[in-house]
Amino acid sequence: MANAFWHGFADMNAISTNGPLVMTKGEGSWVWDDKGKKYFDAAGALWYMNVGHGRKEIGEAMAAQASNIASYSSFGECTTAPTIELADMVASVSPVPDSKVFFTSGGSDSIDTALKMSRRYWTLQGKPSKKVIVFRENGYHGMHAGGTSIAGIPPNNDGYSELVEDVVRVPWDDADEMIATIDRIGEENIAAFFCEPIQGAGGVRIPPDLYLQTVRKACAERNILFVADEVINGFGRCGDWFASTRYGLQPDLMTVAKGLTSGYSPMGAVIAAPSVWETFYAPSAGVWRHGYTYGGHATAAAAGIANINIMMREQLPAHVARLEDKFAAALRTLEDLDVVSEVRTGVGFLGGIQMADPNTAPAMYAKCRDAGVISRAIWGGALQVAPPLTTTDAEIDEMVALFRVGLTS
Repeated sequence: MANAFWHGFADMNAISTNGPLVMTKGEGSWVWDDKGKKYFDAAGALWYMNVGHGRKEIGEAMAAQASNIASYSSFGECTTAPTIELADMVASVSPVPDSKVFFTSGGSDSIDTALKMSRRYWTLQGKPSKKVIVFRENGYHGMHAGGTSIAGIPPNNDGYSELVEDVVRVPWDDADEMIATIDRIGEENIAAFFCEPIQGAGGVRIPPDLYLQTVRKACAERNILFVADEVINGFGRCGDWFASTRYGLQPDLMTVAKGLTSGYSPMGAVIAAPSVWETFYAPSAGVWRHGYTYGGHATAAAAGIANINIMMREQLPAHVARLEDKFAAALRTLEDLDVVSEVRTGVGFLGGIQMADPNTAPAMYAKCRDAGVISRAIWGGALQVAPPLTTTDAEIDEMVALFRVGLTS
């Protein structure tokens, strides 16, 4: 029987010819395919497997919730108990005290929600001209209409024309140019600046020292909302609960997903600081006509609660912080290979192995896969490294050894 499944971000002609890679089992930092081959999951599935594969307690929590009430609408006055509980848990670890949590179905939802929330905020403030969204080159902000329009990776926006107007791109690593751009446009015209603290799909790029603090300060001084996209960075991956916490950014809005449930159920959120949510909660604000059918889904919320409980119990952000230097040093040993031009790492469990010839990245991914380590070719010709946060000291060495075998095969 023909395979009817259409993969995301895929050359479907190649997959139709060669067949899919079908995973059937996961345990910790390892996965197995349908032929029984074992792989180290250096991709963390898709940046999201923070607590590791095979966590039965998350599945059991979801089953228990689904057998009670699987979900219910969160529009208007309605919601469910786990939705409220998870929102309180997320707010308790968020970088800005007294934040509110608006749930979505995933990261792309979260970005489009934050974009609409930013523009709606200024309308409620009586400043509807503030609608320009500023974003960085190499940035990835999901693939909905809003995220595609602020794609800092050009191929992600090719062929779609202008889905959302009034967006402006700036260099990813030049704070002075970012400030000059927003001053040229005028603060009276700008709603928000969207920023991944550490860029993920754009090549795993760590900004220069003080870049983040400088652009954050510039936004605050000019009355521009600072939106931290932590869909990849958040929930421990950067050695703290959030990169925004690590770098003291105090974002007005923060988008999250992936590590919120560690992929055990689709879910995302926008975390709003009081600087934003108080305007929406004011008596004069009325109904904000935005939301998602599955926003705050009860069974997904049960997964999130169990997931964050694991992170707290096992102190996974601190575990990543302890192993951060080891992780970076081990990955950088691959820089002695002719096929590798550099390894970008140094913050948490994030790395980008840059190919000397960027065009070889897909082939090198395949060689590493055959050697027993799953990665992903990302923008600019690098291989993604973002394993589960449970990865041990010994497993870091195993992972790097497998990469070396693949890259030299």
